[in-house]
Parts: sequence; C-alpha cells; structure tokens
Amino acid sequence: MTRLGQNFLKSKNVAKRMADEAGIQKNDAVLEIGPGQGILTEELLKKCGKVIAVEKDPELYEFLKQKFSTEEKSKRLALIRADIRDFLKNSVRPPRFNKVVANIPYYLTGQLLRLLLSQTKFRSEKMALMLQKEVAQRIVAQTAQTKFGSKKDKMSILAISVQVFAKTRIAFYVPRGNFRPEPKVDSAVIVLERHKKDFFRSRGINQKHFFGLVKTGFSHPRKLLKSNLQQMSDIGCLTKCGVSEKARAEDLSLENWACLARLSTLKRTRTK
Repeated sequence: MTRLGQNFLKSKNVAKRMADEAGIQKNDAVLEIGPGQGILTEELLKKCGKVIAVEKDPELYEFLKQKFSTEEKSKRLALIRADIRDFLKNSVRPPRFNKVVANIPYYLTGQLLRLLLSQTKFRSEKMALMLQKEVAQRIVAQTAQTKFGSKKDKMSILAISVQVFAKTRIAFYVPRGNFRPEPKVDSAVIVLERHKKDFFRSRGINQKHFFGLVKTGFSHPRKLLKSNLQQMSDIGCLTKCGVSEKARAEDLSLENWACLARLSTLKRTRTK
C-alpha cells in the first residue's frame, strides 16, 4: 500500500470487465479517479473517445505522463494532477465527462459518491466503481429480494443517499488477490445509472428536508423510528406512509421516506 492508501489493480481481465460494465462507446468522455499505474486507463482508452484521469500522487503522475505520452499529445488523455475532492468541488470549468470508471480509495467512498451524485455541474449518466465488498452490498440494499442481498436487507443512510440519485447494482465481485499489495478485504464493482427523473422534484419534496428527516430517523439506529422522529411530530404520518410503529429506520424504503418527508412538510406548513 502506498502512502496514499492505494492498492493497485493488477488484473487486465478485471479492468476490461469494468470498462465493459460501464457500456463505454467511442464518443464517451470518461473520468477516471486515481489511475495509479494505468492498467484501467489502458482499457478505457481502447473504448472511449477521451479519458480524464485525476491523480494526486506526484510520482504516479510523472509515471503516467511517460507511459501515456502519445495519448496525451493526441488529446485522447487529459492527465490532471489533483486531489479528486478538490477537482470536483473547486473546478470552475471542469472537463466534460459523461461516465465515471474508477477504483476508488476505500476511505474516500462516501465523500466521492456525494460529490459525483449531488453536484449539478457533474451529470455523469453511468458509473462503474470498484468499492469494498461490504460497502457495495450496503449501497445496493433493498427492502425486497435482490440478487446479491438477503430477502430483506437493511437500509442505511449511505444506501438512501445513493439510491435517490441512481439505480444501483453489483456487477461482479473481485477477490483481494487481484490487487498489489493485497488488501485485507475483497472488492466489488458497482454500477450506478442516474435516474432520468429527479427524485425530489418528481415527488414534490425538498431535498434538504428529506435528508434532514432521514438523518434524524437514523440518529439512534437501535431505537424505533417513532422515537427518533417524535420531536418532529411525525408519528402520525407513519401509518399513512405504510410504516409500522415498530419499524426502525433501516426497515424503510425510499418511497416510505419520500412519503414521510411530504407529509411532515405539510404538517409543518399547517401549524405555522
């Protein structure tokens, strides 16, 4: 592991499969986060029109500049030395891209997903991301039978925060032996496809209020939801939204939360 916490993918087959899962076409511009030694970059360049690769490590950046000097000169590769968080938050006129394919540093997963999904200036239609296996499983959790999950998965703030913006699925699992140095955990490639309709606008709810409600609902995960939401006078909304009074926050679907957000907003308006 490098000083920046990287584990380098060494399997070309995994890299190729990631590019395939993203459904890359010749006219696509693809953002790659932390290209490392460039094994995934090679596969992306075979398929798309342009790769925007953002690398923080100065040594790896220089290595990549030499390795892909031809692609840089032809402008098929834009190699940027930056912290991906600064790039996504502070770029005034960022390069345009419509897809993201990356082996994300595990410790940045939550931050990067929020930046990639919630900022309006980045509207990537599809992402194929390598994540820690357990985190990927949490993100795709549903309150019904799923291919990779249990009959009733437990939802989390992370799952909700991703699923309101995109349809999620686990494409395949990647054993730890496919990395150098070998990490202590297995990985999974998750595919995110952005919803065509805005979740909040289509349901007539305020995004900030929705996430505030969810955060309050999960404030004490072991408590019943009605206990966590009591201070917001939302208990009477549970039955109307099809939620059991014995439910915990992890038991609710996205539509349950949307319904609660809508009704609690109405109640607040009427009491003013």
